[in-house]
Amino acid sequence: MLYVLIGEDVPDSLEKRKAARPEHLKRLEELRNEGRLILVGPMPAIDSPDPGPAGFAGSLVVAEFASLADAQTWLADDPYARQGVFARTSVRPFIKVLP
Repeated sequence: MLYVLIGEDVPDSLEKRKAARPEHLKRLEELRNEGRLILVGPMPAIDSPDPGPAGFAGSLVVAEFASLADAQTWLADDPYARQGVFARTSVRPFIKVLP
């Protein structure tokens, strides 16, 4: 089943994000290579495709997992979660309608 994984950043997370990003991207590439990644990306803290020093408010992942528990475990083990980028995380089942 598909799940939406959301991480909400702590204030001033930009430097922590930069440090954890290579490992974070590696895990996302693994999901993509397994054909399980639908959509992924950061949410800018301001209304701009390049938020600069304003940084990011969080991240969103839509991916396939065997269960809600597996999706929650995957997110808890993400470098952004482990290295203090995220203040809060949530995982919800998702049904893709379009496209």
